Amino acid sequence: MTVFSVITLLGGLAFFLYGMHVMSSGLEKMSGSNLVKILTRATDNRFTALALGAGITIAIQSSSAMTVMLVGLVNSGIMKLGQTIGVIMGSNIGTTLTAWILSVAGIESDNIFVNLLKPENFAPIFALVGIIMVMMSKDKRKQDVGTIMLGFAVLMSGMTLMSDAMKPLADSPEFSSVLTSFYSLPLAPILGVAVGAIFTGIIQSSAASVGILQALSLTGNITFGMALPVIMGQNIGTCVTAIISSIGVNKNAKRVSVIHILFNLIGTAVFLILFYGLNLIFKFNFLNNAISPVGIAAVHSVFNIATTVILFPFAKSLEKMSTFIVRDSEHKEKYEFLDERLISTPSFAISECANRTVKMAEIARDTIKDAISLFEKYSTKKVDRILKNEDELDMYEDKLGTYLVKISSKEISDKDSRQISKMLHTIGDFERLGDHAVNILKSAQEVHEKGLSFSDKAKEDLHNLTNALFEILDLTYDSFSTNDVKKASSVEPLEQVIDRLVAEVKTSHISRLQTGECTIEMGFVLSDLLNNYERVSDHCSNIAVTLIEVEQGSYDTHSYLNSVKDMSDEGFNTANTKTNTSVNLI
Repeated sequence: MTVFSVITLLGGLAFFLYGMHVMSSGLEKMSGSNLVKILTRATDNRFTALALGAGITIAIQSSSAMTVMLVGLVNSGIMKLGQTIGVIMGSNIGTTLTAWILSVAGIESDNIFVNLLKPENFAPIFALVGIIMVMMSKDKRKQDVGTIMLGFAVLMSGMTLMSDAMKPLADSPEFSSVLTSFYSLPLAPILGVAVGAIFTGIIQSSAASVGILQALSLTGNITFGMALPVIMGQNIGTCVTAIISSIGVNKNAKRVSVIHILFNLIGTAVFLILFYGLNLIFKFNFLNNAISPVGIAAVHSVFNIATTVILFPFAKSLEKMSTFIVRDSEHKEKYEFLDERLISTPSFAISECANRTVKMAEIARDTIKDAISLFEKYSTKKVDRILKNEDELDMYEDKLGTYLVKISSKEISDKDSRQISKMLHTIGDFERLGDHAVNILKSAQEVHEKGLSFSDKAKEDLHNLTNALFEILDLTYDSFSTNDVKKASSVEPLEQVIDRLVAEVKTSHISRLQTGECTIEMGFVLSDLLNNYERVSDHCSNIAVTLIEVEQGSYDTHSYLNSVKDMSDEGFNTANTKTNTSVNLI
């Protein structure tokens, strides 16, 4: 084997890793943000979690990304520790697909259709189709598919390069001698496990490690007995990613990494003892037979499935062991609002941002309602809650805004890009609702402290206006949380109605002021209250318009508002302002 063969091998490895990265990123974008919703909601059952772990790992083609994501989700308090165990086990099964895809390199046949399955034959076809889709298509989804095909082509080309670099070793007596002497050592299986673990840990990819072993097997010098312990060790090597991802996280998130490590270490140890114990009794002759890429894929699958079957009943025990290793501290653990690790899988991160933004919308709506209710019954406890919520809304805006900007720098789908745009344009409005809630609170405080009260006619006017305001708040929240454009389109007409009601209340107040039914002091309070009502409905309008425009693929607020305002007066007058909410202002 010459220096050029080594360069070809390393170059092939580089192609392989880059192709895997491109393909994984493309698959992750295609899978979308729905995966995280399924993952967080359907993992209470271990069997479901197992299936999901396998399925998602197949979808994103990366068990490492899966582990990092789980650490991030637990660190954010989104998932419980127990929910991750089945997913981790399933992830080990899902990652075996890569080995089967790579095994086609070893296919030998004269049949034209069978030969098309060989990497050197179909990789150029994939590359050609992929580049055409990327360069010619204007549809983002088709471009993503093209990117996946290109990544796969690069990956398989790297596999071919590695295989070609290994071919000279087939006729090398020195190579055969090294392998023979290695295999004849008393602790050969343990050394094989160590080699597989170290190499996989260095390159941070079990798929690449398996690929190199499959390329090496094409020399015909690798036996089942040599490959088996190396394959076992490859699983242990993936734990390096888990260890790195656990740096700087809370106790429960660290335990996710510990469970991942324990599962692979114990699984490997049990399988090693059982297999070689049985070998002492039955003498497995096939261990001396040369192994093919297909054989490596089969061994890889059998090993991962077998360890999962063995340890699956002991999931609770693994959780207890992780808790014993990573002890609880005396102070209460804090959860990250949004974990930075999730950004490595943007669609998952965006999904969680969407959940947080909906929560922000809920807090904003409820805070406004709480502030208005102070006029009915003043409560210091409610005042404290309003102020706390306002601080929380400020935090939401700051954290979400920063996090979303970071995600937007990643490669994301058009759908995810629209989602980010929607959130970035609305979180400021939700935060401003909290500010207006505080303003309303101050007006209520003034009325309470000075013993003031509205006139009966003012109470009646405000009652109708408040009902309309509550309706627009509920309508805005419902449309945003469900992404319902139809509901959102009803917000702006209602906002116009509220503006008219505000004008009518002001006119009515001036008349009462002239007749002496209302005091100037209460007039100031009413004026501040009406201004805040109007601003609240304006922000609701902004949120609804953003939802509509972003979903339509454009963002032209002024154009939409002008089209709504051009509606007939009759259309506004017939807008539904009734609500089941009943408010009595005192």
